[in-house]
Amino acid sequence: MDKVVMYSKDYCPYCARAQALLKQRGADDLEIIRIDQDPAQRDIMIERTGRRTVPQIFIGDKHVGGCDDLMALDRSGGLAPLLNG
Repeated sequence: MDKVVMYSKDYCPYCARAQALLKQRGADDLEIIRIDQDPAQRDIMIERTGRRTVPQIFIGDKHVGGCDDLMALDRSGGLAPLLNG
């Protein structure tokens, strides 16, 4: 299973929703990068994604996007194959 990296911050309902879905789908290797605790990570996130909102999710080297993107990917059946590499 590919490593999942999620840029997040505290008190973010979209981050919590995305994290819950990832765990439900079996993402055991989940790295949470809190941009509210480390502001330098916010700059890295923006540079990597071109986006300023959280969550921003990577599965392996693939940028999945935010919570809505993750949910749409799951509904279309594309999340499980990505997670299972």
